[in-house]
Amino acid sequence: MNKKSLTEADIRTKFITPALDKDKTGTWDVMTQILEEHYFTKGRVIVRGQTVYRGAAKKADYILFYKPNIPLAVIEAKDNNHAIGDGMQQALDYAETLDLPFAYSSTGDAFLEHDRTPGADPVEREIALDQFPGPEQLWRRYCASKGYTPQQETVATFDYYDDGSGKKPRYYQLNAINRAVDAIARGEDRLLLVMATGTGKTYTAFQIIWRLWKSGAKKRILFLVDRNILADQTKTNDFKPFGQAMTKITKRTVDKSYEIYLCLYQAVTGVEESSNIYKQFSPDFFDLIIVDECHRGSAADDAAWRQVLEYFATAAQIGLTATPKETSTVSNIDYFGEPIYTYSLRQGISDGFLAPYKVVRIGLDRDLDGWRPEAGKVDRYGFEIEDREYNERDMDRNLVLDQRTELVAAKITEFLKATNRYAKTIVFCENIDHAERMRQALVNANPDLAGKNSKYVMRITGDNAEGKAQLDNFIDPESTYPVIATTSQLMSTGVDAQTCRLIVLDKRINSMTEFKQIIGRGARINEDYDKLFFTIMDFKRATALFADPDFDGDPVQIYEPGEGETVVPPDEPAKPGEIEPTGGDVVDPAAPVGPDGEEPNAPKRYYVDDVEVRVATERVQYLDARSEERRVGKECRSRWS
Repeated sequence: MNKKSLTEADIRTKFITPALDKDKTGTWDVMTQILEEHYFTKGRVIVRGQTVYRGAAKKADYILFYKPNIPLAVIEAKDNNHAIGDGMQQALDYAETLDLPFAYSSTGDAFLEHDRTPGADPVEREIALDQFPGPEQLWRRYCASKGYTPQQETVATFDYYDDGSGKKPRYYQLNAINRAVDAIARGEDRLLLVMATGTGKTYTAFQIIWRLWKSGAKKRILFLVDRNILADQTKTNDFKPFGQAMTKITKRTVDKSYEIYLCLYQAVTGVEESSNIYKQFSPDFFDLIIVDECHRGSAADDAAWRQVLEYFATAAQIGLTATPKETSTVSNIDYFGEPIYTYSLRQGISDGFLAPYKVVRIGLDRDLDGWRPEAGKVDRYGFEIEDREYNERDMDRNLVLDQRTELVAAKITEFLKATNRYAKTIVFCENIDHAERMRQALVNANPDLAGKNSKYVMRITGDNAEGKAQLDNFIDPESTYPVIATTSQLMSTGVDAQTCRLIVLDKRINSMTEFKQIIGRGARINEDYDKLFFTIMDFKRATALFADPDFDGDPVQIYEPGEGETVVPPDEPAKPGEIEPTGGDVVDPAAPVGPDGEEPNAPKRYYVDDVEVRVATERVQYLDARSEERRVGKECRSRWS
């Protein structure tokens, strides 16, 4: 047989697969240990105008597993016209992505092995075709590099939960789960996992807990969250297999007969020492504590979560977040250590697991140029307006311009009418008062649909029971209503809105952590409902944060409509290399805000209904996957009179 005439597929079938499955003890089981031509990404979603399609997914020729979900090696095959090592660089790229200790390249004559374990010597060597190492041999080498004891090995290889549906963890979830279980097995007790919003942190946490719990390594586990909806979603969805072993701590009561505990940190802490019910547990009661969205509380030295974590100091503790917080006074890394695994928004978009997005920027003249009242001018309620210049940071905090609210509502409505009036939309407002006024403006801008169903527009804020009661319906893909949700803080984190297609930013955002969390509300893909990308409509220059080096996921298009132009980005394909900088400075920090965006000791707001507000900017920008920036076209600003 002339190998030179064979295709790569022939080489795999006739030489590589038989070398793995030699029909004797110690070789690889084709049915349970080998995946051939395995796609491990989905393929990036590419958006060109209103045309949406997927790019090529990444595919490994072979992935070898010691046990289900415990991968060990990748093999890249080439036809016999290549050198034996020609596939190695690709194999190493895949091995790094998939977190595999061994990489191989072959053309059907032999194998080139690259050993990625620490201290490997030699790192690369050639292996005869009939001498490929079996699964036990490779696993022993891996265990030796880890220094596992028999007990640690048992924990590190314990089975995943399998519900029989065929659902498998994605590759990055495997990486996070296996790294966490490995670290806990080897005695590490402070871990940080960073995974972008929409990548399945709760499912990842479930598999970590399941394997540690079932193996006996950790017997009593506490899962801490900061929103009630997160605890309820977790209990009824991802954590459901724990069954009767699980409880949610409610009504500040403690029952010590369970093994898995879900809890809001507010439910176990309080201002008064007597209300700190976590102290009803002994300090060594829990073996493992996982803190979801750990950027929100545990990072600060004086945070309530930190009190809980420090009380249970003997427990292993894992922080989960999409946005680790690092400031001069708050640090996740200082407490949990450097992340043991990071899966970024950019990587999720590149792999096709997260939705890309366009940005529509609309600059309003009163925001950009400011407004100063004439002497003695009074507001709607007869209060004389303080004589000073009001600008973007004052809008809807110190100064309410009714026509501004109406214009924002009109632009949102224009976009929905041009695309899909039933597209789930979240409008982020400065505070509860702003969210209520925006609700009213959107109802008035959509009298037909709001008249047809009163839940077409809903205010969903922390102070409103009726709105909060509709949150589950908003995030349910099968529920039509509510369509538009106005909010301030409540929906900025932990809300799994799979079919959200439009995010409106009408609030100043100065925190990269909050910005990433808000962007994450639209990042989920739901192909069953044709949700593959989303749009951000920005009225407050919040997307200037794209220019921050800490931001890790670029938009596919940034569009600023000008006078008389539609708010829907034009159907113009993005050409490679045609990129423009985001422009604009990151705005200065605003006054600190309290629950749901209300400022403590908030200054008086003036309500003015006779000041005209108009759109004032026009600019088009494109960004590509390389994050390179270059200006195209021109920028212009015009004042309408």
